[in-house]
Amino acid sequence: MKQKRYEDLLQQLQGLIAGETNVTSVLANAAALMRSIMGERFFWVGFYLVEGDQLVLGPFQGSIACYRIKRGKGVCGTAWEQCCSQVVSDVDQFPGHIACSSLSRSEIVVPMIDSNGIVRAVLDIDSKELNQFDDTDRHYLEQVAQLISKTLW
Repeated sequence: MKQKRYEDLLQQLQGLIAGETNVTSVLANAAALMRSIMGERFFWVGFYLVEGDQLVLGPFQGSIACYRIKRGKGVCGTAWEQCCSQVVSDVDQFPGHIACSSLSRSEIVVPMIDSNGIVRAVLDIDSKELNQFDDTDRHYLEQVAQLISKTLW
């Protein structure tokens, strides 16, 4: 079931963003599509964009969020600094977790890398449930991030 949803997501995302180059537009529609297809499983889904030495809040779907995150801080800053996906089954156990919402219990963050190997943004998804994300999520969300990155950067 989860795999089928991701396959549908990738197919729809490809058609949705084809030919569009505006960063805000692409990220806004991508977040809306992910939230629509994955439903309540994704309590919060959105993007943080690299600006200098910090990540700045971009388009998202969900409750209010932190505006800025420093490199290496929290799950998002760690994914950026290490240039690899972070799958966190219990955010309370993640050293230095930044609690933008007390409702968030698990999280997955995927770096979005341009054609030069530079992280330009991160895809951040939170769940209200513990242990919500696994290797299947990581696999497909990395494909989502790659598709968006190829379109934009």
